[in-house]
Amino acid sequence: MGSWSERLYQHAYRYLPPIYSRDFAYANNAPVVLRMARANVSEITAKTFAELLSGPTIDFYVGEERRHWSLHRNLLCHHSPYFESEFLDTAPPKASKRSELDLPDQDPAGFELLVKWLYQGTLDDTSDMTDEKKYDYSVACHKLYLLCNKFDIPNLKNESIDRYRQGLLEAQLVPDADEINDIYRSSPTGSPFRKLMAQIAARQIMDPDSDKNAESYRNCFKDNPDFAVDMVNAIKEGTGGILFDDPTRRSCRAYR
Repeated sequence: MGSWSERLYQHAYRYLPPIYSRDFAYANNAPVVLRMARANVSEITAKTFAELLSGPTIDFYVGEERRHWSLHRNLLCHHSPYFESEFLDTAPPKASKRSELDLPDQDPAGFELLVKWLYQGTLDDTSDMTDEKKYDYSVACHKLYLLCNKFDIPNLKNESIDRYRQGLLEAQLVPDADEINDIYRSSPTGSPFRKLMAQIAARQIMDPDSDKNAESYRNCFKDNPDFAVDMVNAIKEGTGGILFDDPTRRSCRAYR
């Protein structure tokens, strides 16, 4: 069981918010528990990795078809405080609170990428994929982003949007208006994915060689009130704030 002070430290270590840099702006000199960023499994020792793969497993059921994965609880808790709060009791000894998690609103394609990263610390190399498969992989990276946002895995969340952009660039493909609508609507408010979708739509509208115009994105405006604001801001940023001709100087005939 350990001493009372050891148990208190373990509890504080697990449940206080993480601090990733030294901060001297505390109101008093009371002890503060510092929690370092969680190590990528590709960088830990074989002994530590073996310990993470010991113990009980958690059953995940993903999507409407309830695809099943059984993942090691210790590994899950290593990666995310969300999993600690879901699967471990707050008081020592660390007993299991539950043994399964249903995720009916999540996509199995994104969960596949999550499983690979949890156990290997890396995502797939897409350099040899066809353009179509690169695009499909990018779509799965958006699903992975949503999972990382839910499970509080910031490093992988950042990597997922980088890999999404990379896949679109290499495939030379962009989502159509319906896909943009779906991605924007399902992404959290203020997320980089929302900004990226608005930027893609803005570029399509401003491209003189494209047949896209604002009408092409009517459903985006209808379903997502913030989309119009984000897209207008993207156009302003993308054009460098070019000032239009003063419309009040035109002849009245210009408006007939």
